[in-house]
Amino acid sequence: MTSTVPAPSTRTAEGSALQAVFLDMDGTLVDTEGFWWEVEAEVFADLGHALDEAWRDVVVGGPMTRSAGYLIEVTGADITLPELTVLLNDRFEKRIGRGVPLMPGAARLLAELAAHEVPTALVSASHRRIIDRVLETLGREMFTHTVAGDEVARTKPHPDPYLHAAALLGAEPGRCAVVEDTATGVAAAEAAGCRVVAVPSVAPIAPARGRVVVGSLEEVDLAFLTTLITRMN
Repeated sequence: MTSTVPAPSTRTAEGSALQAVFLDMDGTLVDTEGFWWEVEAEVFADLGHALDEAWRDVVVGGPMTRSAGYLIEVTGADITLPELTVLLNDRFEKRIGRGVPLMPGAARLLAELAAHEVPTALVSASHRRIIDRVLETLGREMFTHTVAGDEVARTKPHPDPYLHAAALLGAEPGRCAVVEDTATGVAAAEAAGCRVVAVPSVAPIAPARGRVVVGSLEEVDLAFLTTLITRMN
């Protein structure tokens, strides 16, 4: 994890019940979920295997170990999980070196949260080496902390990453809003007790208690996140 700016008060300037905002990375802030699938398809093609498009929904949003392990199992590829993890991260890092497109509304939302000194954390299942590259585009200064998938004992869909982020900021999970794009990430945030805004990127996500589903980050701002907390507490 990194701490890039001093953590301000755990209450917003408006004195609302919102204590912190946690944001996923791939598919939520940056349009990279498709990149991961392309990289996986390329690596497995090199290994002599074609990926079935139906497997995409299975691997999206999950930790590298789960996604890579699943693809080894279904293809029967002759490669170990550690070897495949290195290949995928190497290929993905090379891919994002050509540019990382932001999701619509991402830059505006991050700027608004920063302007109001809302404590934020980037919480991703991606490894630290990947997060650090993407932060070159997002801006490290936009986040109070960042949590990578290889820095917690159990990553998404387990609650550990979000519980860790809340602890770093001294916030109550129930007063933290999480923005996620996959069912895996939503499950992690909800297991931690956070309130969730789901912005589906690949597979649909149904609304549920404590969860709001929107079509784009263009629909999300500080007022929206504040209301999400106050109306559910």
